[in-house]
Formats: sequence, C-alpha cells, structure tokens
Amino acid sequence: MSGPAAVVLFAAAYGLCTAALVPRPLLSLAAGVLLGAQVGLAAAVIGTVLGAGISFGLGRLLGQDALRPLLRGRWLSAADRQLSRHGFRSMLAIRLLPGIPFAAANYCAAISRMGWPAFLLATGLGCVPNTAAYVVAGGHAATPTSPVFLIALACIAVPALGGLIVAWRKRGRLRGARVDAPHG
Repeated sequence: MSGPAAVVLFAAAYGLCTAALVPRPLLSLAAGVLLGAQVGLAAAVIGTVLGAGISFGLGRLLGQDALRPLLRGRWLSAADRQLSRHGFRSMLAIRLLPGIPFAAANYCAAISRMGWPAFLLATGLGCVPNTAAYVVAGGHAATPTSPVFLIALACIAVPALGGLIVAWRKRGRLRGARVDAPHG
C-alpha cells in the first residue's frame, strides 16, 4: 500500500499506538523507515495529534479522581493551575522540552480546564522538531554516515543531553534541600 492510503493507515496506527503508550521515538523512526522523511513526518505528526487527542479524551472521561493515583498530588495541582491559566503556551513548552513524558502531559492537560483546540494545536506544533529529527533519522538510517543522518542524530542527542543535565542539576538541589531541611 502506498500514497495517501498508506499515510492515513500509518497515522491511525501511530495514534493508537501512542495512546497505548508505545514510545513515540520508535514510531517516528518507523515512519521515516517506512514512508521516508517528508511523508513520514506528516504521518507521524498527524498520528501524534491523534494519539494525544485519544489520551486527552480518555483522561476527560476518566476524570481527575481516576487519574490522581497515576499523577503525583502536588505536581498535579501545579500542572492543573498552569495548564488551566496558560494552556496553549504551557503545552507548547511541554512538547518542545525533552524528557517530559508524553502520556503524562496528555493526562495532566485532560484534567485541567485546558480546551481541546489549544491542546491539539500546541501538540501539533510542539511535536514537530523532535518528531522530525526521529523521522529524518529513520528515513536515512540506511546511510548512517550521511550528513543528514548525523544532523538528525545531533538534533536528538543535544536536547536529550540538555534535559539530562538539567535533571541532574535539579536532582542535586533537591537532595541538598532534603539534607538541609530541619528534622523533627
């Protein structure tokens, strides 16, 4: 199967797999391998938005009480406040930053007062850079020494390394705060 039907079928499968918690990087690599960089990117972005929409809708159906055990209490309250006040801008930032679990962001947004259009648009726009890097890497995986593959790999590795550095620094601060806290 090829052409528009392949894109629709792949995007639908991608969306369902994303909603079923299959890691998006694997799906995006597959999009590049199977459909090529340009068509694969379109299918992966559509699939990402579809999968996020499914999770968002499921989260809305289940509600905050059902999701509370899956999401931490204080973090959940802070996310709810932020997403309810600044939905589009906050979700766009979440989608652009590496290391934030995709499914957790979907469910946090679902239990906030964030609207569907802002959520879907921010997801669609925010997922493009990261998704493009994986799709392009997948599309050029047969030539791992090509400049295009190496640039795509760098676009994956540099933000991931940045995210690890930020997480490592915050971990140290949190540990120090616990040590300095009065015991009583």
